[in-house]
Amino acid sequence: MKLEDIGFYTLSNARALNSSTTSPLWRCELILTDKCNFNCPYCRGLRDDIAGDIDFDVARNTVNVWINEGLRNVRFTGGEPTLYDGIEELVRMCRDNGVERIAISTNGSRPFKVYKRLIDCGVNDFSISLDSGCCSIGDRLTGGVKGAWSRVVENIKALSKITYVSVGMVFTPENIVTCVDDVLFADSLGVSDIRVIPSAQFNKALEALSGLPKKILAKYPILSYRIDNIKNGKHVRGLKKSDCSKCWLALDDMAVAKGMHFPCIIYLREGGDPIGVLDNDVRQVRADWIERHDPFNDPICSKNCLDVCICFNNIANKRKVNPEVLTDKALAGVNI
Repeated sequence: MKLEDIGFYTLSNARALNSSTTSPLWRCELILTDKCNFNCPYCRGLRDDIAGDIDFDVARNTVNVWINEGLRNVRFTGGEPTLYDGIEELVRMCRDNGVERIAISTNGSRPFKVYKRLIDCGVNDFSISLDSGCCSIGDRLTGGVKGAWSRVVENIKALSKITYVSVGMVFTPENIVTCVDDVLFADSLGVSDIRVIPSAQFNKALEALSGLPKKILAKYPILSYRIDNIKNGKHVRGLKKSDCSKCWLALDDMAVAKGMHFPCIIYLREGGDPIGVLDNDVRQVRADWIERHDPFNDPICSKNCLDVCICFNNIANKRKVNPEVLTDKALAGVNI
C-alpha cells in the first residue's frame, strides 16, 4: 500500500523517500488561539505557556519562515481558529505565496459567511468535528451549546458543495454505541472523507465499524484505511516493536504555538515540550532532534503516535537505512 492511497493529501511515498532539511515543508500547523465557543468534554486545552492568542506579528513571522522553506500545505487551528482576528490575512499570505492547500480545523458552528470569506481568501480545506449523528447527543458533546449541532450540520452540507470537507469523529463512551449510524449520517452530508479516532481518554477498538457497507468504505480512503487497521488489530494510536525508532516526519512537518515549534501537533496537544523557538535554523534544529530522540522512550510518542505517521516513518526509515531504496517494489516488506 502506498502512502498516497491512505487519503491524506500531504502523505506520499515520494515525500517519505525524499524528505530532508532542504526539501519543501510539506505540512505545517499553527495554533492561533485557545479560545473556543464549545466546551467539548474530551478536549483538554493547551499547556499554560502556549495558551491564549498568538501575537499577530509572531504568527506572520511563523508563516514567513515556512514560506521561505517552500511551504506546500498549511493548517490553522486552535481552539476555534475562526475566532482569531488575523486569520484572513494569514490565509491570504499563504495563497499569495503559492501554498497549495490551506486548511482550517473548526468546530463548524460559526456563521456560514465566516467560512465563505475564508474560502474567498484562499482556504480550500475544512476539517470539521462531527461527533454524533444525533442532535441531542451532539449538543451534549459540545458542552451543552444549544442548537450547535444543527448549525454544524448545515455548514458541513453547504461547504461540502463548494470545497473539500473532511469530518473528524471522536468516539467516547457516550457515543460509541451509535458509531455506525453516526458514520452513515456523515456520509449523507456529502463530505469528502471521514476521519474516525477514539479520544485519547477512550481507546476501545471500534470493531462495530468493520460492518459498514463496502460501498461506504469505497468512497472514503481515510475511513477505509482506519477500518482495515481495526480489522487487523492495529491500534489507531501507539508504536509497535516492529516500527522504526526515528520520527522522520519532523524533517518537513511541524506544529507551532506562540513561536515555539513542536515535533508534531499530537506532541503539542499531549502537553509535550517544544523543540525550540522558531527561527531560520529550524530545519537543522529539527534534524538534530530526530537524531537524538527515541520515540520508544518517549511516553507521548510511544502511546499516541498516529497510524498514518507511523506508516510514513517506516517508509522513510527504509530509505534512510538503505539509500538505494527508491522503488515501490523495494518497499513491499515495510510495515505500514
